[in-house]
Amino acid sequence: MKKTTAINVQWIVIGIVETNQESYISLTDIARYKNPIEPKDVVKNWLRSRNTIEFLWLWEFINNPNFKGVEFDPFKNESGNNSFTLSPKRRIEATNAIWITTRKWKYWWWTFAHKDIAIKFANRVSVEFELYLIKEFQRLKEQEVKSLDRDLKRFLTKMNYKIHTDAIKDNLIPKELSQDEINYIYADEADVLNKALFGQTAKQRKDKNLTKKWNMRDFATIEQLIILANLESINAEFIKMWIDQPKRLQILNQTAISQMKSLIQNQSNKIWLECK
Repeated sequence: MKKTTAINVQWIVIGIVETNQESYISLTDIARYKNPIEPKDVVKNWLRSRNTIEFLWLWEFINNPNFKGVEFDPFKNESGNNSFTLSPKRRIEATNAIWITTRKWKYWWWTFAHKDIAIKFANRVSVEFELYLIKEFQRLKEQEVKSLDRDLKRFLTKMNYKIHTDAIKDNLIPKELSQDEINYIYADEADVLNKALFGQTAKQRKDKNLTKKWNMRDFATIEQLIILANLESINAEFIKMWIDQPKRLQILNQTAISQMKSLIQNQSNKIWLECK
């Protein structure tokens, strides 16, 4: 599956394709820094260089187990000659290359190279541009990590949500209640978990942060969300057993404390082992 995004490097939009968990950066866009009119000529000239061909051969040899090195030898031998050209399509078909991919946009084909190759190409275009490209690419990846962390938090929060709400629906909600009363019961049981883990209800947290519209679970740590998912399952079973709410809250709170201590201890042990 391919995902396309872009970064802005010195007022030039650089396309990036994510495929097979690898980043491919547009050589065509990078080349616009040197030749805005005919960027493809910059790419073609770079691909004719013997140093470039040798670099690509070594990169494929290290990173591509299916690389056809023998089929690549003619390219190495011909490189540097004025008549030599290396089109992306020819290269891919002949050698099972993975450093390069192409993508059509409107009526044109864009050449994308693996980030290792693209940065090498950017250095040839401009050292200054290369440094800005690295900086913007790193910033993009940091944003993606933060986004992934938020998605993981949401997943952990919702993982056992249906189990918990089904237990409430099947055991605590008589059919004759109104929708508002049903919603109150769901919120009340959610606050049982909030009090067990965070020591306060959602309303109490909101009252303390009047200027910020926060969902307390969105700002929980990964450890807290893991425990919250566990508490949802445990509380669902307690509800089925008809254990009253005050007793459930007490047990859930003790469970949250115990699990948090365990997670913190495991994390401390991991850090200690990694430092040895």
